[in-house]
Amino acid sequence: MSSADKWTPDHLMDPATRAIHLEQRRAQLLPIVDDLRRLAREMEAELKEMESIEGDFPGQAMLRAWRVGKPLFKAADDIDQALVDLVSFNARYQKAYEELPVSREEKRRRKALAKAGQPEAIESGPTGTVPAQKQEFGDVFDGLKRGA
Repeated sequence: MSSADKWTPDHLMDPATRAIHLEQRRAQLLPIVDDLRRLAREMEAELKEMESIEGDFPGQAMLRAWRVGKPLFKAADDIDQALVDLVSFNARYQKAYEELPVSREEKRRRKALAKAGQPEAIESGPTGTVPAQKQEFGDVFDGLKRGA
């Protein structure tokens, strides 16, 4: 894909191109996140060093510095969250559109085998076992009824 081409939904249908898309976005956005966090820390430090403005209550300058710097930290977190969302999109697409048809076909095949009466298609638990509580406590639970 050349740099002049834009990403389209058709590109995201293929697992290989989805992986390329994610890596390209990661390479674009991680430096921005790092730069924003660095800038936010430096700005917050500068603001905390500023003298109080006449009429400030005690601690008001620190609170003002935190409140003014907070959007820069939030911007970095939002861009970082965008990367998490892209990874989530990839996983959901794979599960919903690539793996789901395969699992449904497998389920149909098992069901058809079970209807045909083939015993290897029917999955059942172990037979003839006594529940662990009954073995451990003897006949203590014999008189109990469900819902009573």
